[in-house]
Amino acid sequence: MLKIGIAGIGHLGKHHLRLLGEIPDVEIAGCYDSEPDVQKKLQDEGYQVFETYDELVSASQAVDIVVPTNMHYPLASKALESGCHVFLEKPITETVEHARELVALAEENKLILQVGHIERFNPALASLRGITLNPRFIESHRLAQFDPRGTEVAVILDLMIHDIDVILALVDSPVNDVQASGVPVITDSADIANARVTFENGCVANITASRISQNTMRKMRIFQPSAYISIDFHQGNTEIYRLRDESEESTTEMPVVMGKMEYKGASKYIVYEQPKAEERNALLEELKAFVHSIETGEPPLVSGKDGVKALEVAQLIQQKVKESSVLNV
Repeated sequence: MLKIGIAGIGHLGKHHLRLLGEIPDVEIAGCYDSEPDVQKKLQDEGYQVFETYDELVSASQAVDIVVPTNMHYPLASKALESGCHVFLEKPITETVEHARELVALAEENKLILQVGHIERFNPALASLRGITLNPRFIESHRLAQFDPRGTEVAVILDLMIHDIDVILALVDSPVNDVQASGVPVITDSADIANARVTFENGCVANITASRISQNTMRKMRIFQPSAYISIDFHQGNTEIYRLRDESEESTTEMPVVMGKMEYKGASKYIVYEQPKAEERNALLEELKAFVHSIETGEPPLVSGKDGVKALEVAQLIQQKVKESSVLNV
């Protein structure tokens, strides 16, 4: 049995605790939380509760860290130095320097460091595996109703970083330029922001995030030669409109032919396809992937290096937002 300890049993940590308990061959080594009321509740529910984080680390082979971002570095570095694998919620840390240190610690100690960019496990995105992607323009909107949780950081690190990570995974090219703007509305940091990220291969991503929306939206649209792809992370489904040769087989079940046209001297069908998205819990899948990486030694889908890359771009966006505004964001 793999002994995993959990640090931080707040709103999200409770889900981590419940789902880790559903994974075969995993034993909950115990919990650590600084709040006395949380400690008592966990004890009443029968969990082993440690008074100090050091005790949790000593009793664990891996640690799942679900605490505010400013505590990510000290807790994760302690676990890695003690020989524990680490699952670390996003963003990886507050600073790129600290993030790189964690990656180096994990590599030095031959340990798994996985970052909780959960959208990589969203069934809508997973349904595109096996389909050739060559994004030339990406438009993403992540809008949420206001929630006091997470407001210790700007919306870029709170929400936009999800889409930054996905886009960096989809576009196989270094970032060339970033332009951004944003404003505080309810908090003292940016509550709505927009960034335009240009890659060296010419792809452009237009990214919008807001935490003061009336309605929830988590959509990404990908435009590439001969195809338009719409990913709805909130609903968990994906739609594809593309040009297909008359002799070409579909990549999905039961495509809908929308029409026919001449394109570059050849007849093409305009088809609509909806890749099959399996119903699954993305948080459970990413925790299973963490366990799988520990058991097999395979690199995690979202590595510490991926966390560093997303944070680098997010911080560059934050800097551009700050430069574009007279307000302190």
